[in-house]
Amino acid sequence: MASAAEQLASNLNFSTFAKAEDLKKRLWFTLGALLVYRLGTYIPLPGLNPDAFAQAFRGQSGGILGLFNMFSGGAVERMAIFALGIMPYISASIIVQLMTSVVPSLEQLKKEGEQGRKIINQYTRYGTVLLGMLQAYGIAVGLESGAGLVNDPGWFFRISTVISLLGGTMFLMWLGEQITSRGIGNGISLIIFAGIVAALPGALAGTLELGRTGALSIGVIIAVVVMAVGVIALIVFVERAQRRLLIQYPKRQVGNRMFQGDTSHLPLKLNTAGVIPAIFASSLLLLPATLAGFSNTSELPAWATTVLATLGHGKPLYMVLYAAMIAFFAFFYTAIVFNPKDTADNLKKHGGFIPGIRPGERTAEYIDYVLTRITVIGAAYLMFVCILPEILIAQTGVPFYLGGTSLLIVVSVTLDTVAQIQGHLIAQQYEGLIKKSKLRGGKRGR
Repeated sequence: MASAAEQLASNLNFSTFAKAEDLKKRLWFTLGALLVYRLGTYIPLPGLNPDAFAQAFRGQSGGILGLFNMFSGGAVERMAIFALGIMPYISASIIVQLMTSVVPSLEQLKKEGEQGRKIINQYTRYGTVLLGMLQAYGIAVGLESGAGLVNDPGWFFRISTVISLLGGTMFLMWLGEQITSRGIGNGISLIIFAGIVAALPGALAGTLELGRTGALSIGVIIAVVVMAVGVIALIVFVERAQRRLLIQYPKRQVGNRMFQGDTSHLPLKLNTAGVIPAIFASSLLLLPATLAGFSNTSELPAWATTVLATLGHGKPLYMVLYAAMIAFFAFFYTAIVFNPKDTADNLKKHGGFIPGIRPGERTAEYIDYVLTRITVIGAAYLMFVCILPEILIAQTGVPFYLGGTSLLIVVSVTLDTVAQIQGHLIAQQYEGLIKKSKLRGGKRGR
């Protein structure tokens, strides 16, 4: 029998949406905030020669700059004030999460509820400022080292660049938090999503232009489209897939009445780590080639040149290491975000247990056993989704935006946002049902 929530979800329609005034306000706020973000990606840094930078960027667009440009919505390509994007905040968040697993005081803060989360979020903001300053200063120095990129090199340019880029990152962090609290969906994810989606029409047009000029055959273009549709379908299926562990609660007596024990489920996602493994693996593998691109390759030793050649984008060694790193980060990040021992302790505290498994340590071991095995499936799925498009990109020259990482982000954020919209509509229907029942009760009382 379907649950009440599932029955309400199946009855959702446009009339329900029309009555949801709070939801419409949240949607308009989200769209307005994303529009502000897109406008910011076109405001250039002061003191930069845009033509010279555009020419220099084209020579490095296949490396990590191309990946960051995708996540920043084209801001890196234009070297706008949002060029750093939200990446320093994501990096700081991951570092703080790692530290909560290592530092006992931070781990204790994580267990203190809302107040502890506020303190951890404040530490994340401090980390964002520090990382943003370091990255912005590195960008300023790197721009000065390029011939003709900066009109007037010096400390004034460096300081103005650090202030502009760091201010852009902090503004995006604040904007993401506002979207999360006053809009719909996760604000940080939606900002990355908006940057990728904004570039998708250009990527599709570029692919079709390659077909028109004969650089790509019609068969290859059809194969890319079929691959993209298939990858999207696979992402939707796996991201919604769960392994549900049956949780049972014992009978309880309240006064003279005996209540039957309830049953529920503990859902474990197949891909608990999300898109983080793909982002980390891509960044680490593209970093050596990008650093070499800013230096004089003729001065590098022979072994370094050989390593860089074998680590080129789309090369066999690159693919093998990419797959291995995705698998490693899938397990590593899952271990950070999900703690079987804490889950088992919470179940024991509320009287819940898995049938046939002793509460406490045995339950934690069983949850870890199941989680490890479904993470194997999740890691294999991530490797397939990311490696298959990479092969096509390397062989055909299709843009980054049609790759597995970008499709994974777009589909995952879309599913999460749609789920939140549906949750608001279900809450709206619940409120309507409660009001109707009160009115009926009042009429009967009269």
